[in-house]
Amino acid sequence: MPVPESPVLLRTTLLRDSVHDRLRDAIVDGTLAPGEVVRDTELATWLGVSRTPVREALLRLGETGLVRSAPGRSTVVAEIDLAEVREAHAVVVAMHRLAVTEAVARLTDDDVELMRAANRRFAAAIEAHDTDAALTADDDFHWVAVEVSGNRALATVLDQFGPVVRRLERRRFASHAGEQSVLLHERLVEACVGRDGDAAADVAFRTWQNLADLIPDPDQPAEPVQPTQPAQQETS
Repeated sequence: MPVPESPVLLRTTLLRDSVHDRLRDAIVDGTLAPGEVVRDTELATWLGVSRTPVREALLRLGETGLVRSAPGRSTVVAEIDLAEVREAHAVVVAMHRLAVTEAVARLTDDDVELMRAANRRFAAAIEAHDTDAALTADDDFHWVAVEVSGNRALATVLDQFGPVVRRLERRRFASHAGEQSVLLHERLVEACVGRDGDAAADVAFRTWQNLADLIPDPDQPAEPVQPTQPAQQETS
Protein backbone atom coordinates (compact mmCIF):
# COMPACT_ATOMS: atom_id res chain seq x y z
CA MET A 1 0.00 0.00 0.00
CA PRO A 2 1.15 3.64 -0.44
CA VAL A 3 3.41 5.15 2.20
CA PRO A 4 1.11 7.15 4.52
CA GLU A 5 1.63 10.84 4.98
CA SER A 6 2.95 11.72 8.43
CA PRO A 7 3.47 15.49 8.79
CA VAL A 8 3.66 15.31 12.59
CA LEU A 9 6.48 12.78 12.45
CA LEU A 10 8.34 14.93 9.93
CA ARG A 11 8.09 17.99 12.13
CA THR A 12 9.32 15.97 15.12
CA THR A 13 12.29 14.71 13.15
CA LEU A 14 13.24 18.19 12.04
CA LEU A 15 12.86 19.53 15.58
CA ARG A 16 15.08 16.76 16.93
CA ASP A 17 17.81 17.56 14.43
CA SER A 18 17.48 21.28 15.05
CA VAL A 19 17.84 20.84 18.81
CA HIS A 20 20.87 18.61 18.32
CA ASP A 21 22.53 21.16 16.02
CA ARG A 22 21.84 24.05 18.40
CA LEU A 23 23.34 22.20 21.36
CA ARG A 24 26.30 20.96 19.33
CA ASP A 25 27.08 24.50 18.15
CA ALA A 26 26.75 25.84 21.69
CA ILE A 27 29.35 23.35 22.86
CA VAL A 28 31.68 24.04 19.94
CA ASP A 29 31.58 27.83 20.37
CA GLY A 30 31.93 27.67 24.15
CA THR A 31 28.45 28.89 25.11
CA LEU A 32 28.24 25.60 27.00
CA ALA A 33 31.71 25.33 28.53
CA PRO A 34 33.74 22.19 29.28
CA GLY A 35 32.76 20.74 32.64
CA GLU A 36 29.42 22.56 32.73
CA VAL A 37 26.48 20.52 33.99
CA VAL A 38 23.67 20.40 31.42
CA ARG A 39 20.14 19.56 32.52
CA ASP A 40 17.47 18.62 30.03
CA THR A 41 14.85 20.77 31.78
CA GLU A 42 17.00 23.91 31.62
CA LEU A 43 18.04 23.26 28.03
CA ALA A 44 14.43 22.65 27.02
CA THR A 45 13.40 25.97 28.55
CA TRP A 46 16.29 27.74 26.83
CA LEU A 47 15.40 26.33 23.42
CA GLY A 48 11.64 26.53 23.92
CA VAL A 49 11.03 22.82 23.31
CA SER A 50 9.97 19.78 25.29
CA ARG A 51 12.48 17.60 27.12
CA THR A 52 12.19 14.71 24.66
CA PRO A 53 14.20 16.18 21.74
CA VAL A 54 16.73 17.53 24.22
CA ARG A 55 17.24 14.07 25.72
CA GLU A 56 17.63 12.60 22.24
CA ALA A 57 20.14 15.30 21.34
CA LEU A 58 22.18 14.67 24.50
CA LEU A 59 22.33 10.96 23.67
CA ARG A 60 23.69 11.76 20.20
CA LEU A 61 26.17 14.24 21.62
CA GLY A 62 27.30 11.58 24.05
CA GLU A 63 28.03 9.25 21.15
CA THR A 64 30.33 11.86 19.61
CA GLY A 65 32.05 12.55 22.92
CA LEU A 66 30.86 16.15 23.31
CA VAL A 67 29.02 15.37 26.55
CA ARG A 68 29.66 12.81 29.26
CA SER A 69 27.15 11.08 31.46
CA ALA A 70 26.95 8.05 33.70
CA PRO A 71 24.08 6.28 35.48
CA GLY A 72 23.07 8.27 38.53
CA ARG A 73 25.33 11.19 37.62
CA SER A 74 24.82 14.55 35.96
CA THR A 75 25.42 15.06 32.26
CA VAL A 76 28.32 17.46 31.68
CA VAL A 77 29.96 19.07 28.69
CA ALA A 78 33.06 17.01 28.04
CA GLU A 79 36.49 18.45 28.62
CA ILE A 80 38.59 18.55 25.47
CA ASP A 81 40.44 15.25 25.25
CA LEU A 82 43.49 15.79 23.05
CA ALA A 83 43.77 12.10 22.24
CA GLU A 84 40.19 12.09 20.97
CA VAL A 85 40.83 15.28 19.00
CA ARG A 86 43.82 13.68 17.29
CA GLU A 87 41.83 10.57 16.45
CA ALA A 88 38.91 12.61 15.12
CA HIS A 89 41.27 14.83 13.14
CA ALA A 90 42.81 11.83 11.37
CA VAL A 91 39.33 10.67 10.36
CA VAL A 92 38.25 14.14 9.19
CA VAL A 93 41.39 14.52 7.05
CA ALA A 94 40.79 11.17 5.36
CA MET A 95 37.10 11.86 4.74
CA HIS A 96 37.66 15.27 3.13
CA ARG A 97 40.38 13.83 0.91
CA LEU A 98 38.00 11.06 -0.13
CA ALA A 99 35.20 13.57 -0.77
CA VAL A 100 37.35 15.57 -3.18
CA THR A 101 38.62 12.41 -4.88
CA GLU A 102 35.07 11.23 -5.55
CA ALA A 103 33.68 14.67 -6.46
CA VAL A 104 36.30 16.22 -8.74
CA ALA A 105 35.04 14.57 -11.94
CA ARG A 106 31.42 15.45 -11.15
CA LEU A 107 31.78 19.11 -10.22
CA THR A 108 29.82 21.46 -12.46
CA ASP A 109 30.63 25.08 -13.23
CA ASP A 110 27.96 26.05 -10.69
CA ASP A 111 29.63 23.88 -8.04
CA VAL A 112 32.98 25.52 -8.71
CA GLU A 113 31.42 28.97 -8.44
CA LEU A 114 29.90 27.99 -5.09
CA MET A 115 33.39 27.08 -3.88
CA ARG A 116 34.86 30.34 -5.14
CA ALA A 117 32.08 32.40 -3.58
CA ALA A 118 32.52 30.61 -0.25
CA ASN A 119 36.25 31.26 -0.33
CA ARG A 120 35.68 34.95 -1.04
CA ARG A 121 33.44 35.09 2.02
CA PHE A 122 36.05 33.16 3.98
CA ALA A 123 38.80 35.60 2.98
CA ALA A 124 36.63 38.59 3.91
CA ALA A 125 35.81 37.05 7.29
CA ILE A 126 39.49 36.36 7.98
CA GLU A 127 40.32 39.98 7.23
CA ALA A 128 37.47 41.19 9.44
CA HIS A 129 38.44 38.77 12.27
CA ASP A 130 34.89 37.39 12.22
CA THR A 131 35.28 33.87 13.57
CA ASP A 132 31.71 32.70 13.06
CA ALA A 133 31.55 33.97 9.47
CA ALA A 134 34.92 32.38 8.68
CA LEU A 135 33.87 29.00 10.04
CA THR A 136 30.57 29.11 8.18
CA ALA A 137 32.24 30.02 4.90
CA ASP A 138 34.88 27.33 5.42
CA ASP A 139 32.17 24.75 6.03
CA ASP A 140 30.31 25.89 2.92
CA PHE A 141 33.48 25.64 0.82
CA HIS A 142 34.36 22.09 1.81
CA TRP A 143 30.79 20.84 1.90
CA VAL A 144 30.42 21.33 -1.87
CA ALA A 145 32.70 18.34 -2.51
CA VAL A 146 31.00 16.31 0.22
CA GLU A 147 27.58 16.84 -1.36
CA VAL A 148 28.75 16.28 -4.92
CA SER A 149 30.46 13.03 -3.91
CA GLY A 150 27.05 11.66 -2.96
CA ASN A 151 28.70 9.48 -0.33
CA ARG A 152 26.27 9.36 2.60
CA ALA A 153 28.58 7.33 4.81
CA LEU A 154 31.29 9.94 4.36
CA ALA A 155 28.90 12.77 5.23
CA THR A 156 27.70 10.91 8.33
CA VAL A 157 31.24 10.38 9.58
CA LEU A 158 32.08 14.07 9.10
CA ASP A 159 28.90 15.11 10.89
CA GLN A 160 29.95 12.98 13.84
CA PHE A 161 33.64 13.81 14.12
CA GLY A 162 33.87 17.28 12.56
CA PRO A 163 32.60 19.11 15.68
CA VAL A 164 35.23 17.38 17.85
CA VAL A 165 37.97 18.95 15.72
CA ARG A 166 36.24 22.29 15.24
CA ARG A 167 35.76 22.74 18.97
CA LEU A 168 39.50 23.14 19.38
CA GLU A 169 40.14 24.62 15.96
CA ARG A 170 38.04 27.74 16.49
CA ARG A 171 40.20 28.75 19.46
CA ARG A 172 43.60 27.87 18.06
CA PHE A 173 43.33 29.02 14.44
CA ALA A 174 45.40 32.20 14.08
CA SER A 175 44.79 34.69 11.31
CA HIS A 176 48.05 33.64 9.61
CA ALA A 177 46.77 30.08 9.37
CA GLY A 178 43.50 31.44 8.03
CA GLU A 179 45.34 33.30 5.29
CA GLN A 180 47.12 30.09 4.33
CA SER A 181 43.75 28.37 4.07
CA VAL A 182 42.52 31.01 1.61
CA LEU A 183 45.45 30.20 -0.68
CA LEU A 184 44.97 26.45 -0.31
CA HIS A 185 41.28 26.85 -1.14
CA GLU A 186 42.24 28.69 -4.33
CA ARG A 187 44.65 25.92 -5.30
CA LEU A 188 42.00 23.31 -4.63
CA VAL A 189 39.53 25.11 -6.88
CA GLU A 190 42.08 25.33 -9.70
CA ALA A 191 42.87 21.62 -9.40
CA CYS A 192 39.16 20.85 -9.59
CA VAL A 193 38.73 23.07 -12.64
CA GLY A 194 41.59 21.19 -14.30
CA ARG A 195 39.97 17.85 -13.37
CA ASP A 196 43.24 16.85 -11.73
CA GLY A 197 41.97 14.42 -9.13
CA ASP A 198 45.38 13.60 -7.68
CA ALA A 199 46.34 17.26 -7.23
CA ALA A 200 42.92 18.14 -5.77
CA ALA A 201 43.09 15.27 -3.30
CA ASP A 202 46.61 16.30 -2.28
CA VAL A 203 45.59 19.92 -1.65
CA ALA A 204 42.52 18.80 0.31
CA PHE A 205 44.73 16.57 2.43
CA ARG A 206 47.21 19.39 3.09
CA THR A 207 44.42 21.82 3.95
CA TRP A 208 43.09 19.61 6.72
CA GLN A 209 46.40 18.04 7.77
CA ASN A 210 47.71 21.52 8.63
CA LEU A 211 45.28 21.56 11.55
CA ALA A 212 47.45 18.95 13.28
CA ASP A 213 49.85 21.77 14.23
CA LEU A 214 47.00 23.46 16.09
CA ILE A 215 46.46 20.51 18.42
CA PRO A 216 48.50 21.04 21.62
CA ASP A 217 50.97 18.48 22.84
CA PRO A 218 49.42 16.01 25.34
CA ASP A 219 51.19 17.70 28.27
CA GLN A 220 49.97 21.17 27.25
CA PRO A 221 46.58 22.06 28.80
CA ALA A 222 43.86 23.32 26.48
CA GLU A 223 43.04 27.01 26.74
CA PRO A 224 39.73 28.02 28.35
CA VAL A 225 36.83 28.37 25.95
CA GLN A 226 35.36 31.86 25.66
CA PRO A 227 31.76 32.13 24.40
CA THR A 228 31.38 33.81 21.04
CA GLN A 229 30.70 37.54 21.30
CA PRO A 230 29.30 39.88 18.65
CA ALA A 231 32.43 42.02 18.76
CA GLN A 232 35.43 41.33 16.55
CA GLN A 233 37.60 38.47 17.69
CA GLU A 234 40.48 36.33 16.52
CA THR A 235 39.36 34.09 13.69
CA SER A 236 39.54 30.35 13.49
